[in-house]
Amino acid sequence: MPTFDIIGFDADDTLWHNERMYAAAEANFIDLVANYYDRQSISDRLFETETRNMRTLGYGVKAFTLSMIETAIYLSSGKISASEIGQIVQSGKDILESPVDLFPHVAETIPLLAKSHPLMLITKGDLLDQESKLIRSGLMEYFKYVEIISDKNTASYRKIFNRYSIDPDHFLMVGNSVRSDILPVLELGGHAVHIPFEITWAHEVAEAPADDHPGYYTLKNMGELPGLLLSLSEKN
Repeated sequence: MPTFDIIGFDADDTLWHNERMYAAAEANFIDLVANYYDRQSISDRLFETETRNMRTLGYGVKAFTLSMIETAIYLSSGKISASEIGQIVQSGKDILESPVDLFPHVAETIPLLAKSHPLMLITKGDLLDQESKLIRSGLMEYFKYVEIISDKNTASYRKIFNRYSIDPDHFLMVGNSVRSDILPVLELGGHAVHIPFEITWAHEVAEAPADDHPGYYTLKNMGELPGLLLSLSEKN
């Protein structure tokens, strides 16, 4: 088995909770707009709007908030009030200002691994939001490299590998999204650890690789990662 020169980590819903806040904000949004339209259509239309807006707005809280406002205006035929739009804006601000809630075992595992490996944070979304969360998480000092990018796909990982002269065979990515954290890295010949989260954003849904796929591993939580690395090193 190869030794890993760099270990990469996803941020949202891998190091800290994120999707629960979005889910709560969306539930409140549906409650608000249900005064104008049926609930399932609201959810479907919001998903369509987010998908369409990704090309111009990207990912993150601000894009999500603008998509909610656009959806509310459309479904209410412009009848949504300024006060109600204000509530939608506030829900976005609440996500941005919420405390950073680390997953179990993250607080002790990241400092431990930073002693033996260079760590890289690779996440997508709004630059200011992700930087703020990283600072507030208390983990910033343990990451040698930080990459906040517009999307996580084969092309973006290839650019990162080229920028840092990373051999994919000596790179390990850890994340909760099969689509963004696992499949692109495996396609480039790297290694990936999937730590599933109970909620998966619809845009991130993808079929996982077979359990015996070379370089692919699944763990229940971050606390199991040091043990996996040890077992892999013992196979060298």
